[in-house]
Amino acid sequence: MLIFLAIVLGIASMVGAYFAVHSNKLTVAIIATGIVSMMASVMFLLLAAPDVAMTEASIGSALTTAIFFFTLNKIRQTNG
Repeated sequence: MLIFLAIVLGIASMVGAYFAVHSNKLTVAIIATGIVSMMASVMFLLLAAPDVAMTEASIGSALTTAIFFFTLNKIRQTNG
């Protein structure tokens, strides 16, 4: 069961990475990047590294996604 879940999370992470790289909309790319980071966080949890999983979830997924959206909003305000 654990191996199956790891394979599913790996495939979901690769799909999210594909959308992050090949998306034409920046908001979709930012959300896909956050999803990839969240999948990595769950993988770290499955690998019995809860401290790394919590760090990845808080910084890698939440904070980085928020900073990306904040920066995108600032760029749109100055150009619009």
